[in-house]
Amino acid sequence: MEIITALYLIPVGISDAPLSDTLPSANVGIVRNIRHYIVENVRTARRFLKKCDRDIDIDSLTFCELNRHTEPRDVSAYLEPLRRGEPVGLMSEAGCPAVADPGAIVVGLAQREGLKVVPLVGPSSILMSLMASGFNGQGFAFHGYLPIEAAARAKAIKDLEAESARKNMTQIFIEAPYRNNKMLATLVSTLRGDTMLCVACDLTDPEHESVVSRPTSRWRGVKTDYDKRPAIFLIYSGSTVTL
Repeated sequence: MEIITALYLIPVGISDAPLSDTLPSANVGIVRNIRHYIVENVRTARRFLKKCDRDIDIDSLTFCELNRHTEPRDVSAYLEPLRRGEPVGLMSEAGCPAVADPGAIVVGLAQREGLKVVPLVGPSSILMSLMASGFNGQGFAFHGYLPIEAAARAKAIKDLEAESARKNMTQIFIEAPYRNNKMLATLVSTLRGDTMLCVACDLTDPEHESVVSRPTSRWRGVKTDYDKRPAIFLIYSGSTVTL
């Protein structure tokens, strides 16, 4: 497959489902022709590429890590292959790169330099959870992680609830998997009973995927266990979604 000189934004699976279930075959064709990668973690990136095609010569590829340990002054050098006419792939740990992901720094640099950027199709837990929630998909915001400290977290939740009502928008956020149950308990005790709450868990996993939306009052007393599972939370306190 012939590809152009560009920064390719390569989505990665978000569950253990076969890649063919969530990624277009064209992505694999592109991956086979890229020799330079910018990734969050080299080990998981190598594992993903081997899942794409076992015949890829991993040892012939070059990898640059982009994560919280990366010095900002080093990032520009990661695009040197692209500047000299070679395609470069950007991968997140999971899902779509540059969305709630440090890869946005590289994409912004490429855009400022007028370098070609090509986003590829793949799973995004943010969009998939919004699609399945039944909440407002025309006005929404993703907030990443909420504060850990109890009082600050409760205030952030109340602020998001108020903004949802005021702007008729869906609020989306995540938590570290081992704190999911604690997050749900805080949401249930903090939100109004009529505020809609959705928990989307194990998205794209054919055996364990779960997306449940109900008023907060109906979450109270329900036995659930979301700990150590990838989950995303959505709240909606706006008016009923209409055509």
